[in-house]
Amino acid sequence: MLPRCAFSVCHVLVLVLCLSAAEDFDWTKNNHGSFYYGTFPAGFSWGAGSSAYQTEGAWDKDGKGLSIWDVFSHKKGKIQQNETGDSSCEGYYKVKDDVSLMKELKLNHYRFSISWPRLIPTGIKSDHINEKGIQYYDELIDHLLENKITPIVTLYHWDLPQVLQEKYGGWQNISMVNYFNDYANLCFEKFGNRVKYWITFNNPWSVAVEGYETGEHAPGLKMRGTGAYRAAHHIIKAHAKVWHTYDTQWRAKQKGLVGISLSGDWGEPVDISNQKDIEAAERYVQFYLGWFATPIFHGDYPQVMKDFIGRKSVQQGLGTSRLPTFSPQEKSYIKGTCDFLGIGHFTTRYITQKNYPSGRSSSSYFTDRDLAELVDPRWPDPGSEWLYSVPWGFRRLLNFVKTQYGNPMIYVTENGVSEKMLCTELCDDWRIQYYKDYINEMLKAIKDGVNVKGYTAWSLLDKFEWDEGFSERFGLYYVDFRNKNKPRYPKASVQFYKRIVSSNGFPNQREVENWRRKAVETCSSSNQLLAAEEQRSTAANILRLIHDPLTSHMEMVTEIVVPTVCTLSILLSAIFLMFLLRRRN
Repeated sequence: MLPRCAFSVCHVLVLVLCLSAAEDFDWTKNNHGSFYYGTFPAGFSWGAGSSAYQTEGAWDKDGKGLSIWDVFSHKKGKIQQNETGDSSCEGYYKVKDDVSLMKELKLNHYRFSISWPRLIPTGIKSDHINEKGIQYYDELIDHLLENKITPIVTLYHWDLPQVLQEKYGGWQNISMVNYFNDYANLCFEKFGNRVKYWITFNNPWSVAVEGYETGEHAPGLKMRGTGAYRAAHHIIKAHAKVWHTYDTQWRAKQKGLVGISLSGDWGEPVDISNQKDIEAAERYVQFYLGWFATPIFHGDYPQVMKDFIGRKSVQQGLGTSRLPTFSPQEKSYIKGTCDFLGIGHFTTRYITQKNYPSGRSSSSYFTDRDLAELVDPRWPDPGSEWLYSVPWGFRRLLNFVKTQYGNPMIYVTENGVSEKMLCTELCDDWRIQYYKDYINEMLKAIKDGVNVKGYTAWSLLDKFEWDEGFSERFGLYYVDFRNKNKPRYPKASVQFYKRIVSSNGFPNQREVENWRRKAVETCSSSNQLLAAEEQRSTAANILRLIHDPLTSHMEMVTEIVVPTVCTLSILLSAIFLMFLLRRRN
Protein backbone atom coordinates (compact mmCIF):
# COMPACT_ATOMS: atom_id res chain seq x y z
CA MET A 1 0.00 0.00 0.00
CA LEU A 2 2.87 2.38 0.69
CA PRO A 3 4.02 2.72 -2.93
CA ARG A 4 0.43 3.34 -4.09
CA CYS A 5 0.00 6.05 -1.44
CA ALA A 6 3.29 7.66 -2.40
CA PHE A 7 2.22 7.51 -6.05
CA SER A 8 -1.06 9.30 -5.21
CA VAL A 9 0.73 12.01 -3.21
CA CYS A 10 3.13 12.50 -6.12
CA HIS A 11 0.23 12.92 -8.54
CA VAL A 12 -1.44 15.45 -6.23
CA LEU A 13 1.82 17.44 -6.09
CA VAL A 14 2.15 17.34 -9.89
CA LEU A 15 -1.45 18.52 -10.25
CA VAL A 16 -0.87 21.38 -7.82
CA LEU A 17 2.30 22.41 -9.67
CA CYS A 18 0.46 22.36 -13.03
CA LEU A 19 -2.39 24.43 -11.65
CA SER A 20 0.06 26.91 -10.14
CA ALA A 21 1.87 27.27 -13.47
CA ALA A 22 -1.42 27.91 -15.26
CA GLU A 23 -2.34 30.64 -12.79
CA ASP A 24 0.92 32.58 -13.11
CA PHE A 25 -0.59 34.78 -15.80
CA ASP A 26 -2.14 37.85 -14.22
CA TRP A 27 -5.36 38.74 -16.05
CA THR A 28 -5.98 41.80 -13.88
CA LYS A 29 -2.90 43.75 -15.00
CA ASN A 30 -2.80 45.29 -18.44
CA ASN A 31 -0.24 48.08 -18.55
CA HIS A 32 -0.17 49.35 -22.13
CA GLY A 33 2.76 51.67 -21.44
CA SER A 34 4.54 54.02 -23.83
CA PHE A 35 6.74 53.18 -26.81
CA TYR A 36 10.01 51.56 -25.77
CA TYR A 37 13.21 52.52 -27.60
CA GLY A 38 15.81 49.79 -27.54
CA THR A 39 17.27 46.89 -29.50
CA PHE A 40 16.67 43.14 -29.69
CA PRO A 41 19.13 40.57 -28.36
CA ALA A 42 22.18 39.81 -30.53
CA GLY A 43 21.40 37.04 -33.02
CA PHE A 44 17.69 37.84 -33.20
CA SER A 45 16.40 36.59 -36.58
CA TRP A 46 14.35 38.82 -38.89
CA GLY A 47 12.36 37.37 -41.77
CA ALA A 48 9.29 37.40 -43.99
CA GLY A 49 6.95 34.63 -45.02
CA SER A 50 4.71 33.09 -47.67
CA SER A 51 2.94 29.82 -48.43
CA ALA A 52 2.93 27.53 -51.46
CA TYR A 53 -0.68 27.81 -52.66
CA GLN A 54 -0.84 31.54 -52.02
CA THR A 55 2.23 32.43 -54.06
CA GLU A 56 3.59 29.67 -56.32
CA GLY A 57 0.99 29.46 -59.08
CA ALA A 58 1.85 26.72 -61.60
CA TRP A 59 -1.07 24.77 -60.15
CA ASP A 60 -1.00 22.04 -62.80
CA LYS A 61 2.55 22.29 -64.14
CA ASP A 62 5.52 19.92 -64.07
CA GLY A 63 3.68 16.94 -62.61
CA LYS A 64 2.05 18.64 -59.62
CA GLY A 65 -1.09 16.90 -58.34
CA LEU A 66 -4.35 18.60 -57.37
CA SER A 67 -4.72 20.04 -53.89
CA ILE A 68 -7.98 20.61 -52.04
CA TRP A 69 -7.49 24.35 -52.67
CA ASP A 70 -7.16 23.82 -56.43
CA VAL A 71 -10.53 22.05 -56.42
CA PHE A 72 -12.23 24.35 -53.88
CA SER A 73 -11.23 27.60 -55.60
CA HIS A 74 -12.53 26.31 -58.94
CA LYS A 75 -16.03 25.92 -57.52
CA LYS A 76 -18.21 28.93 -58.29
CA GLY A 77 -19.13 31.07 -55.32
CA LYS A 78 -16.45 29.78 -52.94
CA ILE A 79 -13.93 32.60 -53.48
CA GLN A 80 -14.59 36.31 -53.79
CA GLN A 81 -15.10 37.16 -57.49
CA ASN A 82 -14.43 33.46 -58.24
CA GLU A 83 -10.68 34.07 -58.22
CA THR A 84 -8.17 31.22 -57.89
CA GLY A 85 -4.54 30.69 -56.98
CA ASP A 86 -3.85 29.07 -60.37
CA SER A 87 -1.15 31.61 -61.19
CA SER A 88 -1.13 33.88 -58.12
CA CYS A 89 2.34 35.51 -57.84
CA GLU A 90 3.95 33.00 -60.26
CA GLY A 91 6.53 32.40 -57.52
CA TYR A 92 7.32 29.01 -59.08
CA TYR A 93 9.04 30.86 -61.92
CA LYS A 94 10.52 33.75 -59.91
CA VAL A 95 12.82 32.18 -57.34
CA LYS A 96 15.82 34.39 -58.09
CA ASP A 97 13.72 37.54 -58.36
CA ASP A 98 12.03 36.95 -55.01
CA VAL A 99 15.23 36.00 -53.20
CA SER A 100 16.71 39.28 -54.45
CA LEU A 101 13.79 41.10 -52.76
CA MET A 102 14.63 39.31 -49.51
CA LYS A 103 18.26 40.28 -49.90
CA GLU A 104 17.21 43.89 -50.41
CA LEU A 105 15.31 43.68 -47.11
CA LYS A 106 18.43 42.23 -45.43
CA LEU A 107 16.40 39.29 -44.10
CA ASN A 108 18.00 36.62 -41.92
CA HIS A 109 15.34 34.00 -42.71
CA TYR A 110 12.54 33.23 -45.14
CA ARG A 111 9.58 31.14 -44.15
CA PHE A 112 7.85 29.22 -46.95
CA SER A 113 5.83 26.04 -47.29
CA ILE A 114 6.27 22.96 -49.43
CA SER A 115 3.30 21.86 -51.52
CA TRP A 116 2.59 18.24 -50.62
CA PRO A 117 0.94 17.46 -54.00
CA ARG A 118 3.86 19.08 -55.86
CA LEU A 119 6.16 16.46 -54.33
CA ILE A 120 3.70 13.55 -54.09
CA PRO A 121 0.83 14.14 -56.58
CA THR A 122 -1.62 11.72 -54.93
CA GLY A 123 -0.35 12.32 -51.40
CA ILE A 124 0.66 8.65 -51.18
CA LYS A 125 4.44 8.27 -51.36
CA SER A 126 4.34 4.73 -52.74
CA ASP A 127 2.31 5.92 -55.77
CA HIS A 128 4.78 8.39 -57.26
CA ILE A 129 7.36 11.03 -56.31
CA ASN A 130 7.55 14.06 -58.58
CA GLU A 131 11.23 14.81 -59.19
CA LYS A 132 10.49 18.20 -60.77
CA GLY A 133 8.84 19.27 -57.54
CA ILE A 134 11.93 18.25 -55.59
CA GLN A 135 14.11 20.19 -58.07
CA TYR A 136 12.04 23.34 -57.54
CA TYR A 137 12.46 23.31 -53.74
CA ASP A 138 16.14 22.34 -54.11
CA GLU A 139 16.65 25.45 -56.21
CA LEU A 140 14.78 27.68 -53.75
CA ILE A 141 16.64 26.36 -50.70
CA ASP A 142 20.04 26.56 -52.42
CA HIS A 143 19.43 30.09 -53.63
CA LEU A 144 18.39 31.21 -50.15
CA LEU A 145 21.52 29.73 -48.59
CA GLU A 146 23.76 31.25 -51.29
CA ASN A 147 22.38 34.61 -50.15
CA LYS A 148 22.86 33.81 -46.45
CA ILE A 149 19.11 33.54 -45.81
CA THR A 150 18.01 30.70 -43.51
CA PRO A 151 15.06 28.63 -44.82
CA ILE A 152 12.28 27.96 -42.30
CA VAL A 153 10.10 25.34 -43.95
CA THR A 154 6.45 24.56 -43.29
CA LEU A 155 5.35 21.08 -44.30
CA TYR A 156 1.61 21.76 -44.33
CA HIS A 157 0.07 25.13 -45.12
CA TRP A 158 -3.41 23.86 -45.96
CA ASP A 159 -2.92 22.31 -49.44
CA LEU A 160 -3.81 18.67 -48.80
CA PRO A 161 -3.60 16.43 -51.89
CA GLN A 162 -7.12 16.15 -53.31
CA VAL A 163 -6.83 12.37 -53.71
CA LEU A 164 -6.52 11.98 -49.92
CA GLN A 165 -9.64 14.08 -49.42
CA GLU A 166 -11.65 12.09 -51.96
CA LYS A 167 -10.48 8.61 -50.90
CA TYR A 168 -10.33 9.03 -47.13
CA GLY A 169 -12.12 12.23 -46.12
CA GLY A 170 -8.90 14.15 -45.45
CA TRP A 171 -8.19 15.09 -41.84
CA GLN A 172 -11.36 13.35 -40.68
CA ASN A 173 -9.50 10.08 -41.21
CA ILE A 174 -6.74 8.70 -38.96
CA SER A 175 -4.91 7.36 -42.03
CA MET A 176 -3.69 10.93 -42.72
CA VAL A 177 -1.23 10.51 -39.83
CA ASN A 178 0.84 7.90 -41.69
CA TYR A 179 0.54 9.53 -45.11
CA PHE A 180 1.69 12.86 -43.66
CA ASN A 181 4.58 11.15 -41.88
CA ASP A 182 5.70 9.52 -45.16
CA TYR A 183 5.62 12.92 -46.87
CA ALA A 184 7.52 14.61 -44.03
CA ASN A 185 10.12 11.81 -44.06
CA LEU A 186 10.67 12.42 -47.77
CA CYS A 187 11.24 16.13 -47.08
CA PHE A 188 13.74 15.35 -44.31
CA GLU A 189 15.54 12.97 -46.66
CA LYS A 190 15.71 15.37 -49.61
CA PHE A 191 16.15 18.75 -47.90
CA GLY A 192 17.15 18.10 -44.29
CA ASN A 193 20.88 18.41 -44.98
CA ARG A 194 20.22 22.13 -45.62
CA VAL A 195 16.97 22.90 -43.75
CA LYS A 196 17.38 23.14 -39.97
CA TYR A 197 14.01 24.63 -39.01
CA TRP A 198 10.88 22.61 -39.77
CA ILE A 199 7.26 23.54 -39.01
CA THR A 200 4.82 20.65 -39.24
CA PHE A 201 1.53 22.59 -39.52
CA ASN A 202 0.61 26.20 -40.04
CA ASN A 203 -2.40 27.38 -38.04
CA PRO A 204 -4.19 24.03 -37.60
CA TRP A 205 -7.07 26.00 -36.00
CA SER A 206 -8.04 27.28 -39.46
CA VAL A 207 -7.63 23.85 -41.05
CA ALA A 208 -10.00 22.34 -38.50
CA VAL A 209 -12.57 25.10 -37.96
CA GLU A 210 -12.76 26.73 -41.39
CA GLY A 211 -12.19 23.53 -43.34
CA TYR A 212 -14.45 21.13 -41.42
CA GLU A 213 -16.81 23.27 -39.29
CA THR A 214 -17.81 26.44 -41.16
CA GLY A 215 -16.81 25.28 -44.65
CA GLU A 216 -15.33 28.69 -45.54
CA HIS A 217 -12.04 27.05 -46.52
CA ALA A 218 -11.14 23.90 -48.41
CA PRO A 219 -12.40 21.21 -48.36
CA GLY A 220 -15.55 23.19 -47.50
CA LEU A 221 -17.24 20.73 -45.13
CA LYS A 222 -19.79 21.85 -42.53
CA MET A 223 -19.63 19.19 -39.82
CA ARG A 224 -20.85 21.35 -36.97
CA GLY A 225 -19.80 20.39 -33.49
CA THR A 226 -17.71 17.36 -34.51
CA GLY A 227 -15.70 17.92 -37.70
CA ALA A 228 -13.25 20.46 -36.31
CA TYR A 229 -12.51 18.41 -33.19
CA ARG A 230 -11.89 15.23 -35.15
CA ALA A 231 -9.64 16.99 -37.70
CA ALA A 232 -7.63 18.66 -34.92
CA HIS A 233 -7.24 15.33 -33.11
CA HIS A 234 -5.65 13.73 -36.16
CA ILE A 235 -3.49 16.79 -36.88
CA ILE A 236 -2.05 16.70 -33.35
CA LYS A 237 -1.26 12.99 -33.72
CA ALA A 238 0.31 13.62 -37.13
CA HIS A 239 2.47 16.41 -35.71
CA ALA A 240 3.68 14.18 -32.87
CA LYS A 241 4.50 11.30 -35.21
CA VAL A 242 6.56 13.54 -37.50
CA TRP A 243 8.45 14.99 -34.52
CA HIS A 244 9.31 11.47 -33.32
CA THR A 245 10.35 10.43 -36.84
CA TYR A 246 12.76 13.34 -37.03
CA ASP A 247 13.95 12.74 -33.47
CA THR A 248 14.76 9.07 -33.98
CA GLN A 249 15.89 9.01 -37.63
CA TRP A 250 17.29 12.41 -38.59
CA ARG A 251 18.15 14.64 -35.65
CA ALA A 252 21.57 13.15 -34.85
CA LYS A 253 22.94 13.69 -38.37
CA GLN A 254 20.95 16.77 -39.47
CA LYS A 255 20.85 18.61 -36.12
CA GLY A 256 17.65 20.49 -36.95
CA LEU A 257 14.58 21.54 -34.98
CA VAL A 258 10.91 20.63 -35.47
CA GLY A 259 8.09 22.84 -34.24
CA ILE A 260 4.55 23.85 -35.08
CA SER A 261 3.05 27.24 -35.93
CA LEU A 262 -0.10 28.04 -33.93
CA SER A 263 -2.21 31.11 -34.52
CA GLY A 264 -3.81 32.90 -31.64
CA ASP A 265 -5.78 36.10 -31.36
CA TRP A 266 -5.58 37.52 -27.86
CA GLY A 267 -8.75 37.55 -25.74
CA GLU A 268 -8.94 40.35 -23.18
CA PRO A 269 -11.65 40.37 -20.49
CA VAL A 270 -14.16 43.18 -21.04
CA ASP A 271 -13.92 43.87 -17.31
CA ILE A 272 -10.62 42.75 -15.72
CA SER A 273 -12.23 42.96 -12.28
CA ASN A 274 -15.06 40.58 -13.28
CA GLN A 275 -14.18 36.90 -12.67
CA LYS A 276 -16.70 35.63 -15.25
CA ASP A 277 -15.14 37.84 -17.94
CA ILE A 278 -11.67 36.63 -16.95
CA GLU A 279 -12.80 33.00 -17.18
CA ALA A 280 -14.45 33.67 -20.56
CA ALA A 281 -11.27 35.33 -21.89
CA GLU A 282 -9.11 32.42 -20.76
CA ARG A 283 -11.61 30.03 -22.38
CA TYR A 284 -11.29 31.98 -25.64
CA VAL A 285 -7.50 31.61 -25.64
CA GLN A 286 -7.62 27.95 -24.53
CA PHE A 287 -10.14 27.03 -27.26
CA TYR A 288 -7.90 28.79 -29.80
CA LEU A 289 -4.20 28.41 -29.00
CA GLY A 290 -4.49 25.97 -26.08
CA TRP A 291 -6.48 23.46 -28.13
CA PHE A 292 -3.18 22.51 -29.85
CA ALA A 293 -0.49 23.87 -27.52
CA THR A 294 -1.71 22.16 -24.34
CA PRO A 295 -1.56 18.59 -25.74
CA ILE A 296 1.86 19.30 -27.29
CA PHE A 297 3.33 20.76 -24.09
CA HIS A 298 1.29 18.96 -21.41
CA GLY A 299 -0.09 15.84 -23.12
CA ASP A 300 -3.84 16.50 -23.19
CA TYR A 301 -6.50 19.04 -24.14
CA PRO A 302 -7.13 22.03 -21.86
CA GLN A 303 -9.32 21.03 -18.93
CA VAL A 304 -11.79 23.79 -19.76
CA MET A 305 -12.34 22.33 -23.26
CA LYS A 306 -12.93 18.86 -21.83
CA ASP A 307 -15.34 20.25 -19.22
CA PHE A 308 -17.42 22.50 -21.50
CA ILE A 309 -17.64 20.19 -24.54
CA GLY A 310 -18.22 17.16 -22.31
CA ARG A 311 -21.02 18.85 -20.37
CA LYS A 312 -22.73 20.11 -23.51
CA SER A 313 -22.44 16.68 -25.14
CA VAL A 314 -24.24 15.13 -22.13
CA GLN A 315 -26.94 17.79 -22.28
CA GLN A 316 -27.45 16.92 -25.95
CA GLY A 317 -28.03 13.29 -25.02
CA LEU A 318 -24.77 11.98 -26.47
CA GLY A 319 -23.09 8.99 -24.86
CA THR A 320 -19.58 10.43 -25.18
CA SER A 321 -18.04 13.86 -25.55
CA ARG A 322 -17.79 15.36 -29.02
CA LEU A 323 -14.16 16.13 -28.11
CA PRO A 324 -12.11 12.99 -28.79
CA THR A 325 -9.81 11.59 -26.11
CA PHE A 326 -6.16 10.56 -26.06
CA SER A 327 -5.14 7.26 -24.51
CA PRO A 328 -2.49 7.34 -21.75
CA GLN A 329 0.08 6.10 -24.26
CA GLU A 330 -0.88 8.81 -26.77
CA LYS A 331 -0.64 11.51 -24.11
CA SER A 332 2.94 10.59 -23.23
CA TYR A 333 3.79 10.22 -26.95
CA ILE A 334 2.43 13.70 -27.82
CA LYS A 335 3.76 15.56 -24.78
CA GLY A 336 6.99 17.46 -25.43
CA THR A 337 6.95 17.17 -29.23
CA CYS A 338 8.02 20.76 -29.83
CA ASP A 339 11.58 22.06 -30.22
CA PHE A 340 10.25 25.58 -30.77
CA LEU A 341 6.79 27.12 -30.92
CA GLY A 342 5.77 29.21 -33.90
CA ILE A 343 3.25 31.93 -33.05
CA GLY A 344 1.06 33.61 -35.64
CA HIS A 345 -0.73 36.66 -34.29
CA PHE A 346 -2.69 39.48 -35.89
CA THR A 347 -5.35 40.93 -33.62
CA THR A 348 -7.26 40.99 -30.31
CA ARG A 349 -10.86 40.75 -29.09
CA TYR A 350 -12.60 41.80 -25.92
CA ILE A 351 -14.34 38.78 -24.39
CA THR A 352 -17.34 38.45 -22.09
CA GLN A 353 -19.45 35.57 -20.79
CA LYS A 354 -22.43 34.48 -22.93
CA ASN A 355 -24.40 31.27 -22.43
CA TYR A 356 -25.58 29.31 -25.46
CA PRO A 357 -28.30 26.63 -25.37
CA SER A 358 -27.14 23.03 -25.67
CA GLY A 359 -29.54 21.70 -28.30
CA ARG A 360 -28.11 19.07 -30.62
CA SER A 361 -28.91 21.14 -33.71
CA SER A 362 -27.16 24.22 -32.30
CA SER A 363 -23.90 22.55 -31.27
CA SER A 364 -20.75 24.04 -32.76
CA TYR A 365 -17.20 24.90 -31.82
CA PHE A 366 -18.29 28.53 -31.35
CA THR A 367 -21.27 27.86 -29.08
CA ASP A 368 -19.26 25.35 -27.03
CA ARG A 369 -17.17 28.24 -25.68
CA ASP A 370 -20.05 30.20 -24.07
CA LEU A 371 -18.60 33.63 -24.79
CA ALA A 372 -19.07 36.72 -26.94
CA GLU A 373 -16.36 38.54 -28.89
CA LEU A 374 -16.37 42.35 -28.97
CA VAL A 375 -14.21 45.02 -30.57
CA ASP A 376 -13.50 48.61 -29.62
CA PRO A 377 -14.78 50.88 -32.43
CA ARG A 378 -11.70 53.07 -31.91
CA TRP A 379 -9.34 50.26 -32.97
CA PRO A 380 -7.89 50.86 -36.47
CA ASP A 381 -9.10 48.37 -39.12
CA PRO A 382 -7.47 49.14 -42.47
CA GLY A 383 -8.06 45.82 -44.22
CA SER A 384 -9.59 42.45 -43.37
CA GLU A 385 -12.88 42.75 -41.49
CA TRP A 386 -11.48 40.58 -38.66
CA LEU A 387 -8.13 42.38 -38.33
CA TYR A 388 -8.06 45.30 -35.88
CA SER A 389 -4.76 46.82 -34.80
CA VAL A 390 -4.40 46.20 -31.05
CA PRO A 391 -0.64 46.03 -30.40
CA TRP A 392 -0.77 45.52 -26.62
CA GLY A 393 -2.60 42.20 -27.14
CA PHE A 394 0.56 40.79 -28.71
CA ARG A 395 2.62 41.30 -25.55
CA ARG A 396 -0.19 39.79 -23.48
CA LEU A 397 -0.34 36.69 -25.68
CA LEU A 398 3.43 36.16 -25.59
CA ASN A 399 3.46 36.43 -21.80
CA PHE A 400 0.55 33.97 -21.60
CA VAL A 401 2.56 31.46 -23.67
CA LYS A 402 5.53 31.96 -21.35
CA THR A 403 3.54 31.17 -18.20
CA GLN A 404 1.38 28.38 -19.61
CA TYR A 405 3.99 26.34 -21.47
CA GLY A 406 7.22 26.81 -19.52
CA ASN A 407 8.68 29.71 -21.53
CA PRO A 408 9.41 27.76 -24.74
CA MET A 409 11.64 29.02 -27.54
CA ILE A 410 9.32 31.12 -29.74
CA TYR A 411 9.57 32.19 -33.36
CA VAL A 412 6.89 34.64 -34.45
CA THR A 413 5.87 32.99 -37.71
CA GLU A 414 3.14 35.38 -38.89
CA ASN A 415 2.39 39.00 -38.04
CA GLY A 416 1.17 41.71 -40.37
CA VAL A 417 -1.79 43.68 -41.65
CA SER A 418 -3.82 43.83 -44.86
CA GLU A 419 -5.39 46.58 -46.85
CA LYS A 420 -8.64 46.40 -48.73
CA MET A 421 -8.90 49.14 -51.32
CA LEU A 422 -9.69 49.55 -55.00
CA CYS A 423 -6.95 52.07 -55.64
CA THR A 424 -3.29 51.16 -55.81
CA GLU A 425 -1.46 52.52 -52.79
CA LEU A 426 2.24 51.91 -52.19
CA CYS A 427 2.42 54.49 -49.40
CA ASP A 428 1.12 52.10 -46.73
CA ASP A 429 1.56 54.34 -43.70
CA TRP A 430 -0.92 52.25 -41.68
CA ARG A 431 1.24 49.13 -42.22
CA ILE A 432 4.32 51.02 -41.04
CA GLN A 433 2.40 51.99 -37.91
CA TYR A 434 1.20 48.40 -37.39
CA TYR A 435 4.69 46.90 -37.71
CA LYS A 436 6.24 49.59 -35.54
CA ASP A 437 3.73 49.06 -32.72
CA TYR A 438 3.50 45.26 -32.85
CA ILE A 439 7.26 44.72 -33.10
CA ASN A 440 7.70 47.11 -30.16
CA GLU A 441 5.26 45.08 -28.05
CA MET A 442 7.29 41.98 -28.91
CA LEU A 443 10.41 43.81 -27.70
CA LYS A 444 8.62 44.62 -24.42
CA ALA A 445 7.69 40.92 -24.09
CA ILE A 446 11.35 39.96 -24.48
CA LYS A 447 12.12 42.46 -21.70
CA ASP A 448 9.47 40.61 -19.66
CA GLY A 449 11.53 37.45 -20.10
CA VAL A 450 9.64 35.81 -23.00
CA ASN A 451 12.02 33.66 -25.06
CA VAL A 452 11.36 35.07 -28.57
CA LYS A 453 14.16 34.25 -31.01
CA GLY A 454 12.84 35.53 -34.33
CA TYR A 455 10.13 37.49 -36.14
CA THR A 456 8.48 36.85 -39.51
CA ALA A 457 6.66 39.70 -41.25
CA TRP A 458 3.52 38.46 -43.00
CA SER A 459 3.94 38.64 -45.82
CA LEU A 460 6.74 39.20 -48.32
CA LEU A 461 4.32 39.60 -51.26
CA ASP A 462 0.68 40.36 -51.87
CA LYS A 463 -0.85 36.97 -52.62
CA PHE A 464 -4.00 34.88 -52.90
CA GLU A 465 -5.89 35.34 -49.61
CA TRP A 466 -7.95 32.15 -49.50
CA ASP A 467 -11.72 32.81 -49.61
CA GLU A 468 -11.01 36.56 -50.04
CA GLY A 469 -9.15 35.97 -53.31
CA PHE A 470 -6.99 38.95 -54.25
CA SER A 471 -9.23 41.51 -52.56
CA GLU A 472 -6.91 41.83 -49.55
CA ARG A 473 -3.19 42.58 -49.63
CA PHE A 474 -0.77 41.67 -46.83
CA GLY A 475 2.47 42.14 -48.75
CA LEU A 476 5.47 44.32 -48.13
CA TYR A 477 5.73 44.20 -51.92
CA TYR A 478 2.78 45.06 -54.14
CA VAL A 479 2.06 42.49 -56.88
CA ASP A 480 0.26 43.59 -60.05
CA PHE A 481 -1.95 40.53 -60.56
CA ARG A 482 -3.48 41.90 -63.77
CA ASN A 483 -0.11 41.82 -65.49
CA LYS A 484 0.77 38.29 -66.62
CA ASN A 485 4.38 38.83 -65.51
CA LYS A 486 3.18 39.64 -61.95
CA PRO A 487 5.71 42.45 -61.35
CA ARG A 488 6.57 43.37 -57.73
CA TYR A 489 6.77 46.95 -56.43
CA PRO A 490 8.08 47.95 -52.98
CA LYS A 491 5.62 49.60 -50.62
CA ALA A 492 6.79 52.19 -48.09
CA SER A 493 6.77 49.49 -45.41
CA VAL A 494 9.70 47.78 -47.20
CA GLN A 495 11.99 50.68 -46.37
CA PHE A 496 10.72 50.95 -42.80
CA TYR A 497 11.01 47.22 -42.02
CA LYS A 498 14.46 47.16 -43.61
CA ARG A 499 15.56 49.85 -41.15
CA ILE A 500 14.24 47.86 -38.18
CA VAL A 501 16.13 44.79 -39.43
CA SER A 502 19.38 46.72 -39.99
CA SER A 503 19.19 48.41 -36.57
CA ASN A 504 17.91 45.26 -34.80
CA GLY A 505 15.16 47.34 -33.22
CA PHE A 506 14.43 50.98 -32.45
CA PRO A 507 17.57 52.98 -31.57
CA ASN A 508 15.93 56.32 -30.65
CA GLN A 509 12.85 58.39 -31.37
CA ARG A 510 14.48 60.81 -33.79
CA GLU A 511 15.95 58.05 -35.96
CA VAL A 512 12.71 56.02 -36.07
CA GLU A 513 10.68 59.09 -37.09
CA ASN A 514 13.26 59.79 -39.79
CA TRP A 515 12.85 56.23 -41.15
CA ARG A 516 9.14 56.78 -41.53
CA ARG A 517 9.51 60.11 -43.30
CA LYS A 518 12.04 58.72 -45.78
CA ALA A 519 9.94 55.62 -46.46
CA VAL A 520 6.90 57.72 -47.38
CA GLU A 521 9.01 60.03 -49.57
CA THR A 522 10.44 57.06 -51.48
CA CYS A 523 7.05 55.45 -52.08
CA SER A 524 5.53 58.61 -53.59
CA SER A 525 7.71 58.36 -56.69
CA SER A 526 7.14 54.57 -56.88
CA ASN A 527 3.40 55.22 -56.70
CA GLN A 528 3.57 57.52 -59.73
CA LEU A 529 5.55 54.96 -61.76
CA LEU A 530 3.13 52.16 -60.90
CA ALA A 531 0.09 54.31 -61.63
CA ALA A 532 1.51 55.21 -65.05
CA GLU A 533 2.22 51.54 -65.78
CA GLU A 534 -1.30 50.54 -64.74
CA GLN A 535 -2.83 53.25 -66.90
CA ARG A 536 -0.89 52.00 -69.93
CA SER A 537 -2.01 48.43 -69.19
CA THR A 538 -5.63 49.47 -68.67
CA ALA A 539 -5.63 51.60 -71.82
CA ALA A 540 -4.37 48.60 -73.83
CA ASN A 541 -7.18 46.44 -72.45
CA ILE A 542 -9.72 49.11 -73.29
CA LEU A 543 -8.49 49.41 -76.87
CA ARG A 544 -8.78 45.65 -77.27
CA LEU A 545 -12.35 45.74 -75.98
CA ILE A 546 -13.27 48.70 -78.19
CA HIS A 547 -12.13 46.74 -81.25
CA ASP A 548 -14.41 43.91 -80.20
CA PRO A 549 -17.83 45.57 -79.67
CA LEU A 550 -19.45 42.17 -79.07
CA THR A 551 -17.41 41.70 -75.88
CA SER A 552 -19.78 41.69 -72.96
CA HIS A 553 -19.81 44.38 -70.34
CA MET A 554 -19.25 41.69 -67.71
CA GLU A 555 -15.98 40.59 -69.32
CA MET A 556 -14.81 44.18 -69.25
CA VAL A 557 -15.65 44.65 -65.61
CA THR A 558 -13.89 41.45 -64.54
CA GLU A 559 -10.77 42.08 -66.61
CA ILE A 560 -10.22 45.71 -65.65
CA VAL A 561 -9.76 46.46 -62.00
CA VAL A 562 -9.87 50.18 -61.28
CA PRO A 563 -6.50 50.93 -59.72
CA THR A 564 -6.48 54.72 -59.65
CA VAL A 565 -8.83 57.68 -60.03
CA CYS A 566 -7.02 58.52 -63.25
CA THR A 567 -7.63 55.03 -64.65
CA LEU A 568 -11.28 55.29 -63.64
CA SER A 569 -11.61 58.36 -65.86
CA ILE A 570 -10.11 56.42 -68.78
CA LEU A 571 -12.51 53.55 -68.15
CA LEU A 572 -15.59 55.79 -68.05
CA SER A 573 -14.49 57.50 -71.26
CA ALA A 574 -14.08 54.11 -72.93
CA ILE A 575 -17.53 52.92 -71.87
CA PHE A 576 -19.01 56.11 -73.32
CA LEU A 577 -17.03 55.53 -76.55
CA MET A 578 -18.30 51.95 -76.77
CA PHE A 579 -21.84 53.24 -76.34
CA LEU A 580 -21.39 55.66 -79.26
CA LEU A 581 -19.84 52.94 -81.45
CA ARG A 582 -22.77 50.59 -80.80
CA ARG A 583 -25.28 53.33 -81.61
CA ARG A 584 -23.55 53.86 -84.99
CA ASN A 585 -23.79 50.15 -85.71
